Amino acid sequence: MDKLKAIHYFIATVEYGGFSAAAKKFSVPASSVSRRISDLEKLLGAQLINRTTRHINLTEIGELYYQQVKRLSQLEKDSEELIRTYQKEPSGTLFISSVTGFGQTYLIPVIDEFQEKYPNVRIRLDLNDTLTKVPDGNVDIAIRAGFAPDERIVAVKLMSNEFIPVASPGYLSQYGKPENSEEIKSHHGLFYLSANGPIRWWSYIDNNWQEVSARERLATNSGPWLIQKAIAGEGIAMLPRWSVKQAIKEGQLVELSLNQPTSVSPDKTNAVYLLYRQQAYNNPKIQAAVDFIRHRLGDA
Repeated sequence: MDKLKAIHYFIATVEYGGFSAAAKKFSVPASSVSRRISDLEKLLGAQLINRTTRHINLTEIGELYYQQVKRLSQLEKDSEELIRTYQKEPSGTLFISSVTGFGQTYLIPVIDEFQEKYPNVRIRLDLNDTLTKVPDGNVDIAIRAGFAPDERIVAVKLMSNEFIPVASPGYLSQYGKPENSEEIKSHHGLFYLSANGPIRWWSYIDNNWQEVSARERLATNSGPWLIQKAIAGEGIAMLPRWSVKQAIKEGQLVELSLNQPTSVSPDKTNAVYLLYRQQAYNNPKIQAAVDFIRHRLGDA
């Protein structure tokens, strides 16, 4: 026996005043409603309804039972409405992970705007420079700087991650300004530290990419600290253009103009990507956040 259906038949019979009226609500024969309620009474071991030829009356225990299951029915309706609302409107907790520098400079202002538009979405933002590749079960959206990721993850390019050599005016005044990439080798180097060690520098010389890394003075996985050390005159750093744009504008750093292309990699897919699992896009909060961030930061 479908106990839940029998309970719904019982509630409708009480509220509509009879088996026939309840049967119309569910588009079933009145005999089916009566039989289901009889089965429910047998299951409970109690008579809920006094049946007469013209109308029905609740027994004392039937009245008590009705008051209880009526609350259950309302709870079921409320729960279904909650699900419908959740599936239509962005709400709940959104977990975002981002590389620190990009998060502080670009993402946080966008998230502030997003929450103004979607106040029912709670944000948990993790800023770190530990480069995990893709969103895992604890992250809805990830912002990563690097190369095009696994095709199983949707990757939306937000902006180029072009690396450029920079140094402070004070450092260049003290140690001289290199004119070509090979001269960098004699300078102090500030390196970004990946899981595989310091990211080396490369230059396109004589139709080949050759390593031109400076002498290592410092290596760290903290992009903001690397920028601070470069501004402080500790050495030459190879950093994403987006991360040093403001420092160059304010005269704190100078982009080195070298006669050969110089970067951390010749790979043209090096970019800042918004990552999410394809199936997760059906979730309203994730869809809203992906579309909002892409609109605000795409090709920024």
